[in-house]
Amino acid sequence: MTDDAALVGALIDAVLRAPARARRRWRWQRGPVWPAVVTAILGAMAIGFSAGAIAIMIVSMHVNANLAALLGLAQAAPLAGAGRWPLGSWRIMALGMVAGNLSIRSTGGIWPWPVTTWLAMLVVLFQVGVCCERRISAAVGMITAVVVVLPAVPVSGMPFWFALILCGISAFVLIFADALSGRYAAEARLAEQAALHERDRARQAVLEERARIARELHDVVAHHMSVIVLQAEAAPYKIHDLPDAALGKFVLIRDAAREALAETRRVVGLLREEDETAERLPQPGLERLDEVVERARHAGLVVDTRVDGMPRRLPTGVDLSAFRIVQEALSNACRYAPGSRVQVRVQYGARALTVQVSDDGSAGEVASEPGGGHGLVGVRERVTMLGGTLTAGPSGDGFSVVAELPYARSE
Repeated sequence: MTDDAALVGALIDAVLRAPARARRRWRWQRGPVWPAVVTAILGAMAIGFSAGAIAIMIVSMHVNANLAALLGLAQAAPLAGAGRWPLGSWRIMALGMVAGNLSIRSTGGIWPWPVTTWLAMLVVLFQVGVCCERRISAAVGMITAVVVVLPAVPVSGMPFWFALILCGISAFVLIFADALSGRYAAEARLAEQAALHERDRARQAVLEERARIARELHDVVAHHMSVIVLQAEAAPYKIHDLPDAALGKFVLIRDAAREALAETRRVVGLLREEDETAERLPQPGLERLDEVVERARHAGLVVDTRVDGMPRRLPTGVDLSAFRIVQEALSNACRYAPGSRVQVRVQYGARALTVQVSDDGSAGEVASEPGGGHGLVGVRERVTMLGGTLTAGPSGDGFSVVAELPYARSE
């Protein structure tokens, strides 16, 4: 029952329900020039076959001129639209051939249609086999044999053996067209897979190169930061009678170097691991604000902090970016305005978090420092990625960084 229902459904689709427009596009239909060229060729063939069919019916079959014109146009003219509407063209031509079979009962010939009509039908069958689904093509072949060709045997006196030859030719054309279509579809899939594979290879090469650079960076930074830690720890033992202030500076250098080394290993060191055993720790956030502020105070800054609004749980991107903004601003203050007074303000707004870091030191040395400015570039990239705004520049006698980070963009 299932096969019978599928067959009936395919027959109904071929006659009524399936769209007349081609669902699959043949190779020549994809270029910018070939569609117009082939359409012109099909149009010329339709004109020639229609004129030939009309002439043959009038001269050889002795059909009335008006009837011959109607039958000839119905049987061959739809060929002009077979490139875009193969199923619609076949439906019209099949009706025209059935009408010719009923109208031209006996002319003394071997079949009731002109030879040009049958040639036009073969071209349309080829387009149906190429552009339509296989089940639709099979249904078209069955209908062509059962409804168009075989009834001509009892109605018009066509020899049965000749009807079988016509049915075989129709089946061969449909099978050949389906094979060409399947091969083209397979070639298209292979080409698409090859293109995807090439893109994957290029992406993999980029990732491998980035991993190599990151590993090199990790090795260089880890080596030099380890040297800084060892030197800072050994200095009090090698240099006697150091003042307490100098000892504090060495402790500050050691702790900062250790933290930088740990963060470098966590961020970049993941690329050295091929399994899941690499060290993974949560990214820092505003809960560590006191640590970075205390470190800035040890470096000689006078830092005042202020938190406005009701603290809330922040999205990971906003929390990390806010921490990095404060960290970078305090580092710039230590570098360009040592000993200055710095105001750190964190405001929890209704829709956004505002972070402001201002100092009262000189801001004129920022541009003249070799290699400076990259930290603020990174801060600006973070803020832009989160859909926020950043204002950084001279403010009064000092320098100010103000970042507004919306909550919703990162949630």
